[in-house]
Amino acid sequence: MKNLCMNCFSSASPTDISRQEERNQENFRVFSYNELKSATGCFHSSSKIGEGGFGCVYKGRLRDGSLVAVKVLSIELESMRGEREFISEIATLCNIQHENLVTFRGCCVDGAKRFIVYDYMENNSLAHTFLGAEQNRLRFSWEARRNVSVGVARALAYLLDEVEPRIIHRDIKASNILLDRNFTPKVSDFGLAKLLIDSSSHVSTRVAGTLGYLAPEYAVSGHLTRKSDVYSFGVLLLEIVSGRPVVDFGLDYREQYLVQKAWQAYEANDLVRLVDPTLDKNFPETEAVRFLKVGLLCVQETAKHRPGMSAVVGMLVNDDIRDVQISPPGLVADFMNIRLPQSHLSTGSSSTFGISMVGSVNLGR
Repeated sequence: MKNLCMNCFSSASPTDISRQEERNQENFRVFSYNELKSATGCFHSSSKIGEGGFGCVYKGRLRDGSLVAVKVLSIELESMRGEREFISEIATLCNIQHENLVTFRGCCVDGAKRFIVYDYMENNSLAHTFLGAEQNRLRFSWEARRNVSVGVARALAYLLDEVEPRIIHRDIKASNILLDRNFTPKVSDFGLAKLLIDSSSHVSTRVAGTLGYLAPEYAVSGHLTRKSDVYSFGVLLLEIVSGRPVVDFGLDYREQYLVQKAWQAYEANDLVRLVDPTLDKNFPETEAVRFLKVGLLCVQETAKHRPGMSAVVGMLVNDDIRDVQISPPGLVADFMNIRLPQSHLSTGSSSTFGISMVGSVNLGR
């Protein structure tokens, strides 16, 4: 995989690109800058479909007529963060394939510019299309919520339990779940992903992710495990079923975090009250409560008590969790609880540590 990914970093002459495309045709394609420039109308503002801390995403049409999303990474020369994310995403995606993962088409290197090309997602992201505003959630039927939840769970089971080496995504959240023309969910944005090599139980790394989805033990120790992604999925599942924001700083402190609300409803034996009211009771109550219980199982404070993702898939598609025991959830309530690198302790900047308070850019609109 290393040699395959390094093919991206040779010179950008037409002859070299042609040779690279031949070598990489089974895995990914190396595009020329001019080809991507033409596909996106010179990266015109009318083609922009998303923007985030790392750069922008543009809609493009290749010469063969296919639609793509082109991610343009901003390279921060001081930290080289964009470069790391570029290499990480390519190394992660070039040899994996799953129905519920975004399809990686190729990449481009042109001087200091870095580009990653994906299939275009017609229905944007879960956060953009179905969550947030009430008018969006009104269109998010229970059947659609079920399909999205199970699809994302299957993608994570593939990454965490099936492929070698295991792949920890590190930033599972609603804005990183894209939806194709049939609303099939696709997990995207592997710029923060880490590989779990051999029999290692964890990876020690800088803390990165999104507050509210961040597993507490990872935030405190910097030890990243497969159960870190399980926690993030649990938060996402609670969000899908409830339609509520993961963090709402406009509420009282005790009401700000979704996992707190879910646990309070569970303790009151009234989980059904957490189901999104926009569904107007058009959902199977038993199944909705089961999904919420699975979400709570995934966000338990003690990581070893959380189920693996393959078991989560089984619980979502079956109804065999009636006797399950659920312990209280863990929570990272503020940045003061996050383990920060010693060299950055005086800066106070959340972006320095890779922690995000907002959604990522999307690959569709």
